[in-house]
Amino acid sequence: MKKNTVIIRLMVFALILVVINMISSKLYFRLDFTEDQRYTLSKATDDILTNLDDVITVKAYFSEDLPTQLISNRQDFEDLLLEYENRSKGNIVYEFISPNESEELEAEAQQNGIQPVIINVSEKDQVQQLKAYMGAVLLKGDQKEIISVVQPGVDMEYSLTTSIKKLSVTDKPKVALLQGHGEPIIQEVSQLAQQLSVLYEVETINLTEKTEVPSYVRTLAIINPSDTISAIEFSRIDQFMSQGGAVFVAYSNMNGDLQSGRLSKGADIGLEAWLRGKKVNLGSQFVVDAQSGSVTVQQNNGMFTYRSQIKFPYFPLVNDFPEHPTTNGLEALMLPFVSGVSYTGNDSTVSYSPLLLTSEMSGLAPTPSGVDIQKKWTQNDFREGPQTLAVALEGALAGNQLSKLIVVANGQFVVNGNPPQQISEDNVNFASNAIDWLSDDTGLIELRTKGITNRPLESVEDSAREMLKYGNVLIPILLVLIYAFIRRQQYKSKKQQWMEGNF
Repeated sequence: MKKNTVIIRLMVFALILVVINMISSKLYFRLDFTEDQRYTLSKATDDILTNLDDVITVKAYFSEDLPTQLISNRQDFEDLLLEYENRSKGNIVYEFISPNESEELEAEAQQNGIQPVIINVSEKDQVQQLKAYMGAVLLKGDQKEIISVVQPGVDMEYSLTTSIKKLSVTDKPKVALLQGHGEPIIQEVSQLAQQLSVLYEVETINLTEKTEVPSYVRTLAIINPSDTISAIEFSRIDQFMSQGGAVFVAYSNMNGDLQSGRLSKGADIGLEAWLRGKKVNLGSQFVVDAQSGSVTVQQNNGMFTYRSQIKFPYFPLVNDFPEHPTTNGLEALMLPFVSGVSYTGNDSTVSYSPLLLTSEMSGLAPTPSGVDIQKKWTQNDFREGPQTLAVALEGALAGNQLSKLIVVANGQFVVNGNPPQQISEDNVNFASNAIDWLSDDTGLIELRTKGITNRPLESVEDSAREMLKYGNVLIPILLVLIYAFIRRQQYKSKKQQWMEGNF
């Protein structure tokens, strides 16, 4: 073959590669085989990007010399931005900047709110500290949203989409937290308030100081009250619902205290009677569940003292979620010291949905009583079957206009407290989803709960557990013996043929 022909063919081949590369950058797609579909954009993201009416610029500040374990983080973020750019039809534009290249770029990153993170890097048996940037700034006109650190995994899409959502929403609906009866202030439900702030303006309201719930409020949240709510306040809440307003109630009518070791019925603050008027009844016994969270106890063994985790059935771990928009994608919630809740209405104009169910091995514990952490629980303690812990109602609940109500039989499950303590992510997700559904805005429900957070093992019978345990040991040995037996038989057969002269 002539030399010129070879060169021409190589040039054509290179040109084809360039064209394919250019086309693939425009017709970008990925095959996603992960269980939580982490590399597939959710419908919420797709809707938000499709409805963008203005350009949002993303400045991604990533260091070039990231350690090996973080290089994929930068590539994943770039792939995600490319997909956002394509889905938004050009309304998302982006650029990558390496702040380590110059002092001016580093100053720009810090002025935009991106601070470096210190990463420990092992090199030649020595641990060194590396200053790295992995953040992004989203700009729309004079508005700005900051992602200080781009986290790997499904959090990357959630952070980016919620930041875009914040920039694209011009008039946020309002969610009001009822105050004046011992409820937590906004700072004491910080995780919930932070999630809600993406779509809503969260404010507080005291109905002893106002004559009505303002009409601009989309949902009124009553979270963990402990003092009496007056009749006039309930009438104002009913008036709000009669005009189409929605109400979220998270209330514990039972008191469980590990410090004092007492279990008792809570004081009557009027909320139970108001709920009974809506045909919603809170139970008068504690729900216990064999599928539960744990408590840490200090134990003594001779001269030694140690801490251990003990299953505590008063902390039901819920992972059975009837199909409903509020429970999409949830993995597990824990509701400590909770009662059951039921709906007894038969009005065909009101729809009822259970939202949270305990496991098949659930029971009821009477009050008052004491807490016995060391109690030996048996199957007889869990013979009541699944208990409902939260319900949703939709219909004419106060007046003739359509309204919505969600009741959770636990007020603490979404409270961070003071000083704040981190609570389960799915607890917050459920409360946020509930308020989204009440407010007729379910846009981020799917995205918020995307990804696997906590998946408890399924409970199995003792006999099944023993069979699995011994099966894991014996079956491989049995398979090896069967294989050895077959091989031995084959060898004996060949040997017999050789002895008979059949080669």
